[in-house]
Amino acid sequence: MAPGCSLVAVKVLDAKGNGYASDVLAGLHYIIDNRRRLGIRIVNISVGSFSRRGMSENSALVKGVNAAWDAGLMVVVAAGNNGPGRHTITTPGISRKVITVGCSDDHKEVEVFGNKMIDYSGRGPTNACICKPDIVAPGCSIVSCSNHPDGYMVKSGTSMSTPLVSGAIALLLEKYPDMTNRDVKLRLWDRAVDMGLPRNQQGRGILDVGKLLR
Repeated sequence: MAPGCSLVAVKVLDAKGNGYASDVLAGLHYIIDNRRRLGIRIVNISVGSFSRRGMSENSALVKGVNAAWDAGLMVVVAAGNNGPGRHTITTPGISRKVITVGCSDDHKEVEVFGNKMIDYSGRGPTNACICKPDIVAPGCSIVSCSNHPDGYMVKSGTSMSTPLVSGAIALLLEKYPDMTNRDVKLRLWDRAVDMGLPRNQQGRGILDVGKLLR
């Protein structure tokens, strides 16, 4: 954990993973208002919307994450599971400011919310011709928290890739606490490993934590 940072969970979805944009925005407003008091520096958003009305940089969700970014927070957002077509990055991952994360191993068939999927990671460009995602990380069969009594279960999707990048950023800030969100994004770009895939599929490449911290 980076010096002066704390882990804060802001619940915006129900037990089935459903929610409203207004709930996400309320969560973001809480984080912005309390970031200094609670030592919040990284915001992980493993949710997204693919509604036609929301696929604009003027949408409320994009404005919400942009406000968090402008407040100095490292905002890390899932690319969504609507690939492999072009223009399938979900909102607010279409924001040109935030760090949008795709799945590096979506060639493996997985089950997401009861549906078998392959090649699902959201692809760019955005409707504003911005290249997305920024980076990719593993998202297939990741051990994650659950509502089950034992506390853990295996999950897949870009929602699992995103916290890997957020965790890597926390390690980076522990080593270099004075880095800004722009510094972090540029370093992620620079230290990612090219997978030889199209830029709008892999971004700058796959996350390499060791290389990121060196």
